[in-house]
Amino acid sequence: MSILHEECGVFGIFASETTELAHSVYYGLYALQHRGQESCGIVVNDDGLFSSYRDVGLVNDVFTAERLNALGNGNIAVGHVRYGTTGVSDRINAQPIVVNHTKGRMAIAHNGNIVNSYELRTELELQGSIFQTTSDTEVIAYNIIKERISSPSIEEAVNRAMNKIKGAYSLVIMSPSKLIAVRDENGFRPLCYGRRDDGSYVVASETCALDAVGAKFIRDLEPGEILIFDKNGTRSITDHIGRAKRAICVFEYIYFARPDSIVEGCSVHQARLRAGSFLALEHPVNADVVVGVPDSGIDAAIGYSRQSGIPYGIGFIKNKYIGRTFISPGQKSREDKVRIKLNPIAETIKGKRVILVDDSMVRGTTSARTVKLVREAGAAEVHMRFSAPPFLNPCYYGVDIDSRENLIACHHSIDEIAKIIGVDSLGFLSVESAKKLACGGKHGINPDGFCTACFSGEYPTEIPTETHKNRFEQKISDRLKEEEQSK
Repeated sequence: MSILHEECGVFGIFASETTELAHSVYYGLYALQHRGQESCGIVVNDDGLFSSYRDVGLVNDVFTAERLNALGNGNIAVGHVRYGTTGVSDRINAQPIVVNHTKGRMAIAHNGNIVNSYELRTELELQGSIFQTTSDTEVIAYNIIKERISSPSIEEAVNRAMNKIKGAYSLVIMSPSKLIAVRDENGFRPLCYGRRDDGSYVVASETCALDAVGAKFIRDLEPGEILIFDKNGTRSITDHIGRAKRAICVFEYIYFARPDSIVEGCSVHQARLRAGSFLALEHPVNADVVVGVPDSGIDAAIGYSRQSGIPYGIGFIKNKYIGRTFISPGQKSREDKVRIKLNPIAETIKGKRVILVDDSMVRGTTSARTVKLVREAGAAEVHMRFSAPPFLNPCYYGVDIDSRENLIACHHSIDEIAKIIGVDSLGFLSVESAKKLACGGKHGINPDGFCTACFSGEYPTEIPTETHKNRFEQKISDRLKEEEQSK
């Protein structure tokens, strides 16, 4: 029950013939809703005519049957769910972004965060570009369009733009005749594709979205790969593959991805069971029951129980109509939701020594509230275990941790944190074990293939000069002040 923010989920579909695609994108986005609950959007392409709708809200609230039908038929479509790590949570920043340019139209949806977006945007503005949003996705779009003017194709424009764009980006891009999937050179965020029985190709952030639309998984995109779908089939541009250190975010396995997804050949569910097993070995304690905090702590709790031999018990009933606490902007909103999100089962807890397993801790406020619920239900002891290491550093690749200021582990020792949240003992997964969570995956055997910068401080790229989430809003504000002072 972390209060972390992760930014987005992307989805795209290419069909050989014009058909109804909006509903398929809707189902795909619904499966990816856990990756972002601020806003969503769909763009459908009918022979170069783009029909789009995007708004703030959940997928099933934004897209009524009437709105889906109004998008019409097409042979290509893209969709997006968002939590913004750059730019305010406004309708204007909802994606996909549709751009008209001298060689046609383009729609783009982005999962990640560009570390040099501030510099790139400043450069573009000095060249006369006028931005309509305050997200870094528009910076990517403008760089692609700039290259498109002198490139023979949209995919070559993307290939050239990748030489300038630094950071985390998994993209789906739609031109009038092509669907293009792109993954950054480090492979920070997941991206995969599959095929349906009708011959249509589907691209998505996670395999659970392929499952939702009946597509059979083919493979993950390689870091640095550009994959093109058009009337001639599929092909790849591999110029950027192998240029940078592989660094998929380890927190995809700990929290972000759905447990039924397969990321880089490794089951997320199995990775979380493994995290719990490692926790039991690293932080054993005598107790009567292991309880997982719904939903993302449950798998690790089961792993802890199996390794330790201590029985697993269902300790909470979750209100299924409340979204993930971490995704709700504003601390007051988060605290209100925690109060109504979970209700402890006293029969499991009363008089017991309880091991409480959750995925991670940022500020500590949510954990303190959860522990209080367990105490009030009559627990004799509460021992907290987290299936992630302590957060000690900002993330610049799509997790909304933009400073050390609010990270409780930066200001307090483990013993101090235990007292603050009210537990008898406290244990975090080690960084070394976190790197082994996906050891059954295609690339997970090598522990160096993961980004653990938020835990270890070892960043795979240069650190950006401007890091505040709303840096572009601040830039506009500063400019207005300068103009006012010069009058």
